[in-house]
Amino acid sequence: MQNKLHLSTERVAYARRLAEKIAAPVARFIDGHSSVTVERATLRLAGADGANSDGVPVPNLVVDQVRAADPSYLEDGVLLRYVNALVKSGGTVAELNAKIAAGLDVTSFPLGDRAIVERKAAELVDRAAERIRDKRARREAMRSEWEGANNDPLLYLIVATGNIYEDVKQATAAAEQGADVIAVIRTTAQSLLDYVPYGATTEGFGGTYATQENFRIMRAALDEVAERQKRYILLTNYASGLCMPEIAAMGALERLDMMLNDSMYGILFRDINMYRTFVDQKFSRMINASAGIIINTGEDNYLTTSDAWEKAYTVLASQLLNERFGFQAGLPARLLGLGHAYEMDPSIKNGFLFELAQAQMAREIFPEHPLKYMPPTKFMSGDIFKGLAMNTMFNFVSKATGQGIHLLGMLTEAIHTPFMMDRFLAVDNAKYVMNNMAGFADDIEFKEGGIVMTRAREVLDRTIEFLEEVGELGLFDAIERGLFAEVKRPKDGGKGFEGLIKKGPAYWNPFEERLERELGISGAKGGN
Repeated sequence: MQNKLHLSTERVAYARRLAEKIAAPVARFIDGHSSVTVERATLRLAGADGANSDGVPVPNLVVDQVRAADPSYLEDGVLLRYVNALVKSGGTVAELNAKIAAGLDVTSFPLGDRAIVERKAAELVDRAAERIRDKRARREAMRSEWEGANNDPLLYLIVATGNIYEDVKQATAAAEQGADVIAVIRTTAQSLLDYVPYGATTEGFGGTYATQENFRIMRAALDEVAERQKRYILLTNYASGLCMPEIAAMGALERLDMMLNDSMYGILFRDINMYRTFVDQKFSRMINASAGIIINTGEDNYLTTSDAWEKAYTVLASQLLNERFGFQAGLPARLLGLGHAYEMDPSIKNGFLFELAQAQMAREIFPEHPLKYMPPTKFMSGDIFKGLAMNTMFNFVSKATGQGIHLLGMLTEAIHTPFMMDRFLAVDNAKYVMNNMAGFADDIEFKEGGIVMTRAREVLDRTIEFLEEVGELGLFDAIERGLFAEVKRPKDGGKGFEGLIKKGPAYWNPFEERLERELGISGAKGGN
């Protein structure tokens, strides 16, 4: 990407140093803690699966058993009791899962020889790593075989019927019409469930439950389309909310390609406890990094509560922080799909130029990232003709600034399940605009002192001021005071706080240790 805005490299580097300073104490806190869903994700990677007759998943049953036996046992890591039970029972993982679902308490077995338990755990770690490695290799082989067949940027469409089998129909049609990425929207409020439902589901509201079986069903359907189209179709879901790392594990095991993954979104817009979700975020991102899954962050959501003109700097600030947290979890730039959006009030004079400045600035500051660009939503209305015009301008900016992941705008944006025709029109409009201006970015330059350059530099300067303020307060205090998206959240409040676990001196999680070695990152026990 050509540097057309001539942003100060020193100022950009300083902004990154500020983000690193802000993230450092948060990282220390994260490394000293686990959570109930990190422990459940670990169990899932080990093979814990299934549910009891009441629908309670086996990983939840195990964590609840360990907590009930002695809350201090959680500080050692839950996998210890699960693998000990596996060794003592003498059966397979599947047999142990069935017994747990039928009522077996893993803590009923006294702890045996630690060396034997660790050897058995190492087998489970190797088995999971091999499965994830195979899934990643298949994705890379398919994308290599059909290299160049996808659109640039990738055209991203949603399905959201509530019924996974109906989702498959919509997803298949969308992919055949030209979509590169299919995102299955989660059912309303699943992010607030502290468990992952089991099996295929058909009764979601405003979306479809994220379950491992639903992932498997959709992955198989999109692979069939890919074979016919000779074009890889990427599958997206949401590794966010109270089960962030568990869903990341499921996605890794079933070859999802992208995951929406951002703690700040959960804190600000779902009132999830900030301590808990930052801990969850790191482990989920480590899993995504190992699986080669692109994460998508949620900065676009800031502009649904804040004004896009006034608060544009909060988007850039959050992108810089998300980049730093991503690096700390072992994600390379090519897997960090930082988010932003085309959300300014369309009545603003020169609003298009301001949107162009914001998008170009993001592209130049994050040249190696597959930026996720979101369409107009806040000012969409029942006037579908104006909506089409707004989406057309959005499509233009995306292609002109080299965005990587382009979420297509819908004429019926406010409806959770847009009509099939809306999807066709969205793809058709994007392909028309992007084809007709394919070489535009190479031909265009910006005027020194003009609207675009001036706006980008103003946003960068205001971002630095903002990061300096956050750095003085600390990120947790800054969130509590409402500096992001004008939403205040208490540090010890929010959903899921009771699920935070302080690691004890004997904490043991061989999956975490394996990921840290593989990704070249460091962790720690203890902490504040």
